[in-house]
Amino acid sequence: AQADLAAVEMHCIQSSGNCVRNTTSDQYAGVARDEIADPRVYCEIIRQWSTLHPEFSYLPRKFKIAVTGSPNDRAAVKVHDIGLRMHRNAAGKPGFEVIVGGGQGRTPFVGKTIRDWLAPEDLLTYLDAILRVYNLNGRRDNIHKARIKILVHQIGADEFRRRVDAEWEQLRTEELPLPQSEIDRINACFAPAPYAQLADIPEALAEQRAANKVFDAWVQANIA
Repeated sequence: AQADLAAVEMHCIQSSGNCVRNTTSDQYAGVARDEIADPRVYCEIIRQWSTLHPEFSYLPRKFKIAVTGSPNDRAAVKVHDIGLRMHRNAAGKPGFEVIVGGGQGRTPFVGKTIRDWLAPEDLLTYLDAILRVYNLNGRRDNIHKARIKILVHQIGADEFRRRVDAEWEQLRTEELPLPQSEIDRINACFAPAPYAQLADIPEALAEQRAANKVFDAWVQANIA
């Protein structure tokens, strides 16, 4: 089965265990009209950074990250351990709102914003800081209280932010920022398909939707 996955450039590394699991994006990634940047690019960067990361291979509990590439969140980033929502700062530069401590399950929490805007080049060092604070302070004595949401709830978002920022200041001097050339390289791997250029005729679409209820339901559910 693993050989079959490898044949189509997939694998099951870190699909279980107390590690960083697969990174989530939204179903319209790469084609949404309101998208600032393709979130799949940053999901792939995070995948490469987190896979077999020697420091984070035995976290207190499993860890899930979600990325949305537009201000309109379609990836439920506030119910993940880390949520990244791309938007533009006052200068118009794209970056990420960083949300931590979300989760569902038996103890649901809505994540808290610990950074309003983070430059893409600082993404990996900031994620490193968050994971390091969690790895050092997360509970390991009770599986039901081991997720990062419990740590953020117990010490408070402000204290968690303070610890992350202190760790980040040190990491920024030790680790290299994410190069734009690497972002561009991975972005090229997600080049859009050669879609047919069809004329936008609202009247024809309305007629098709009126004549076919199944097609109309599909349009409502899938066309943003």
